[in-house]
Amino acid sequence: MPSVHNVEISWEDLLAAFTNGEADRIYFLDRFTGEIFFIPSSEENSELQQLEKNQGRFLEIPPFDYRSERQIMSGFVTSVEDPCLKSMLDNSLAGRQPYGKTEDILSFFPKEEERLMLLKDQFLSSRLKVWLEENNLFTVDALTQDVMRP
Repeated sequence: MPSVHNVEISWEDLLAAFTNGEADRIYFLDRFTGEIFFIPSSEENSELQQLEKNQGRFLEIPPFDYRSERQIMSGFVTSVEDPCLKSMLDNSLAGRQPYGKTEDILSFFPKEEERLMLLKDQFLSSRLKVWLEENNLFTVDALTQDVMRP
């Protein structure tokens, strides 16, 4: 079991790395400093080989992939009550014409758009917290909450 180090990790930077969908970047967290950084994902990258040798120190941050996005959207669409909107979103996800992008459709339904953003935030926060626990990393808020519990 890796040891726990007392370092400050920027929640905003970590969340930004988790929401990254760019295939040409791989994000890492330095366990010793709390720094979050990325390197190009090219196969010839010597930095990547160096980081892989120090797996105890550097943790690869999993990217936000297409499958995760589809999972969130599918769950959201099934919860939509408006039959017209639900049909448009279903067709958009299936790639049927003449429907546009999901973001464009939802721009006409601000309450549903806000609900989707909340759903995405909850999904990412949950995923991030699980990743922190799996890697024996804790936020100050988590430690404070544990101490404050009756």
